[in-house]
Amino acid sequence: MKVVLFCGGHGMRMREGTGSVPKPMVMIGDRPLLWHVMRYYAHFGHTEFVLCLGYGASAVKEFFLRYDETLSNDFTLSAGGQDLQLHSTDITDWKITFIDTGLHATIGERLLRVRPHVEDEPMFLANYADTLTDAPLADMIEKFRADEGASVSLLAVPPFSTHHILDFDETGRVHRVRQAHEAMQWENGGYFVMRPSVFDALREGEDMVPHAFDRLLSQDALMAYPLQGFWRAADTFKDRVELEEMYERGRCPWMLWDPQRRPPEVSAPADAAVG
Repeated sequence: MKVVLFCGGHGMRMREGTGSVPKPMVMIGDRPLLWHVMRYYAHFGHTEFVLCLGYGASAVKEFFLRYDETLSNDFTLSAGGQDLQLHSTDITDWKITFIDTGLHATIGERLLRVRPHVEDEPMFLANYADTLTDAPLADMIEKFRADEGASVSLLAVPPFSTHHILDFDETGRVHRVRQAHEAMQWENGGYFVMRPSVFDALREGEDMVPHAFDRLLSQDALMAYPLQGFWRAADTFKDRVELEEMYERGRCPWMLWDPQRRPPEVSAPADAAVG
């Protein structure tokens, strides 16, 4: 199944410490955030990617054009450096299409501009390319496949915030203090399964959320997949530092493909293609 990744945003809230690097290219360990998202999909057998490029497109292209498998795989070097044998590979079976979708385009406009690459598919996947998760993708796909009336399924996650929610009355007396994730609310987690019918709801000059999704709501064509597992956005410099610290500790729930870095309590299925 093809995977559309939106890589063209400026990522202003993460600008501190990243210079002019686009948000999907900030480093988590020895690989950029975008690679971690792509590796997640590859774990489930989805290795055909369509990258919607905009701001920082050259950095994305340069990374893959100069990709070095030795940075994240074991290898044997012999013959004085003349012979290099990889013990495993990351992207050998990946097919990546790079599409310039405009410097200032919205997510909805970027999706419209890659329409020719996915509109003949029964279903395709899409992602903002700035969040990490251990969501059971195969189950999300199967639930969407079973609902033929839906155009889009999105991953729904509890609000992730270090702030606290207050319940108080008209006098200002606080009756309850809760963590944000305890609220009975859900956020858009940025992982999507789509059918080509989503293009009927998209318009130039508008965005996917809320404009296209509002049209899908009126058609009862939008569904959600609730997740109580790991999900983390990389919106800010603080988010990036926390993810980097998790990587350094070797506690990376999103790295389903790497048992050495995945916490022992995370149960991950073996790599298997789905649809």
